[in-house]
Amino acid sequence: MPIGIAVLLFGVSFGLLARSVGMGRVAPIVMSATTFAGSAQFAAASILHAGGTAAAAILAAVLLNVRYAPISISVADLFGGAAPKRLVQSQLIVDESWALAARGGGRFDRDLLLGAGLLLYPCWVGGTALGVLGGGLLGDPARLGLDAAFPALFLALLVPQLAGRHALAAAVAAAAIALALVPVAPPGIPIVASSAACLIGWRRR
Repeated sequence: MPIGIAVLLFGVSFGLLARSVGMGRVAPIVMSATTFAGSAQFAAASILHAGGTAAAAILAAVLLNVRYAPISISVADLFGGAAPKRLVQSQLIVDESWALAARGGGRFDRDLLLGAGLLLYPCWVGGTALGVLGGGLLGDPARLGLDAAFPALFLALLVPQLAGRHALAAAVAAAAIALALVPVAPPGIPIVASSAACLIGWRRR
């Protein structure tokens, strides 16, 4: 529930940003309902706000979402049935639900993964709608402190995962790679490179 509140606030922040960059009222809500990936949506909106092209915004979003390939592979054996059923369920796999469902040793709780996704999805879409439709009343997300919700959320998810020397080493290495690439690489590249480093460390373990 606390993570749901953070996601709701983050959705409000995205709705405010999307409104300020001229995305209209319907498009941001539809984007949240179909994409359901906060970092990618923020990247796309930020690039449009900076005067970038739609192609650049889409490319940045795709690069950021590449991380869902290894995330999905890690939980693929939990899902069965027909392809349409798996497709719907996979929409609920996001960073937060995946981290909450992790049980160590490569094991995941399927019910918690889907349950967390079912909670977070309406929080994200509802928060976006609130930000878009009530933007005139809410004002600047930075002034409200909503811009801090995203990093605070991921720090809260990270800390429980740092049990053990291998996990801590992977986190430190990934952070170092991301910090080194952020000033020089296009949006999305730092997080993809960091994820790849963690995967290499996991394979060598």
